This record gives sequence, C-alpha cells and structure tokens, in this order.
Amino acid sequence: MSDHDVAARLATDAGKLLLQVREELADATANERKAAGDKRSHDFLMEALAAERPDDAVLSEEGADDPVRLTAERVWIVDPLDGTREFSELGREDWAVHVALWQNGELVAGAVALPAQGVTLATPTVAPPPPQPGSPRIVVSRTRPPAIALAVRDALNGELVEMGSAGAKVASVVQGHSDVYVHAGGQYEWDSAAPVAVARAAGLHTSRIDGSPLRYNQRDSKLPDLVVCRPELADAVLAVTA
Repeated sequence: MSDHDVAARLATDAGKLLLQVREELADATANERKAAGDKRSHDFLMEALAAERPDDAVLSEEGADDPVRLTAERVWIVDPLDGTREFSELGREDWAVHVALWQNGELVAGAVALPAQGVTLATPTVAPPPPQPGSPRIVVSRTRPPAIALAVRDALNGELVEMGSAGAKVASVVQGHSDVYVHAGGQYEWDSAAPVAVARAAGLHTSRIDGSPLRYNQRDSKLPDLVVCRPELADAVLAVTA
C-alpha cells in the first residue's frame, strides 16, 4: 500500500473504532468516553503503524515523545482523537482522526477522517472546494473564537461559523462549508499536520499567521498558529494576521 493509502485506511479504521467506543459507552460519563476514545484510538494506530511501517518513527498526541524522531527520515504525526470534547457529546459530528506522514522536511501524505460524517479526506488528490457563495465564512471555535479571527471577519466583511475540532474546521474549508480558518491560541503539530496536508492537496493556502511556512517534526512540537484559506483570500487574511 502507498503511504497515502495507509494514512487514509488507518484514519478511517480508527474512526470506525471510535464510533464503536461511543456506542459502547453511550451511558457512561463524558469523561469516561474521552479517556476511552483517546486510549483505544492511540493504541490502534500505534499497533497498526508498527505493523505497516515498522521502520518509521511516530509522534502522537497520546504517546511519549521519542527523540528518535528528530533523526528519522520518516515520521508519522497522528492525533488519535481531535476534538475529544465534541466526541464525548453524543450526536456531535465535528471531531476527527488525523494521520500524516512527514518525510525529509515535508508533509508527504495525510488523511483526516470525520467518522460521524462518514467522510475521510486524504492525499494525494482532494477535490478543491466549490466556488465561494458570498461573504467569506470564518470558521471558529464554538466556545472561544480568537480575537484574530474576529479581526479577519471584520476586515473581510465576513461571518463566523462555529465548529469543534481543528481537523473539522480545516475539513470545512476543504469541503466548501467555510472559507477561512485562522488560529492563534496555541496548538501542536498533531493538531494541524494531517489537515494541512489535505488542505494543500486541495489547492488551499496554508501558512503561519505571519505568512511563514508551517514546519513539522521540530524539537518543540508546539505549532501555535496557522492560516488555512481559499488561495484568493490569502493576501487579505494575511494583511490582518501578519
């Protein structure tokens, strides 16, 4: 299987497992669902990657950060459950599974599964979003939209779209449900690696909020800000964020 196929299959299968966990723990507390979802998806992905790509390193949100990745040529960057809170709320669909591959300085494959929507977006080819219907839609957290996103909305005379996980937000831009995702409140590499790989495959603009490149497999796994948007909106967005 190609690396693209591995990323897509593992993200999809981890998502199916998470749906089973959700069903099994429908009567449990939200915290119990969160803990079980994180652990079981992480364990599945680590076991699967060890079988499929035993010579590669892995950086996972739920695992210990092994420094061997810093000298590895190939590193899988995974978020076993992006949007744990949304996952724990039965009926919500805005959560995801991220599986990406970094190789020699670049993201070379990635998949974002949206299990509750029955959708997996994966490289190498992702359909570009349909034409923008009207005013730009800026997708933000449903609980605490960052000030920078509000500034972009005002500058573009746009509107806000509230959503949960980072993966679901980027996927919404890829799918054409929103047009701009701006984040500046703190994230890690696993929050954006797979979504950025997919967004790039769809022809979208991706960068830091100052316009500089997004770099992965760094010693410090924090990657606190990013912009994902339609390419025709990039200059206007960066004029605000930079």
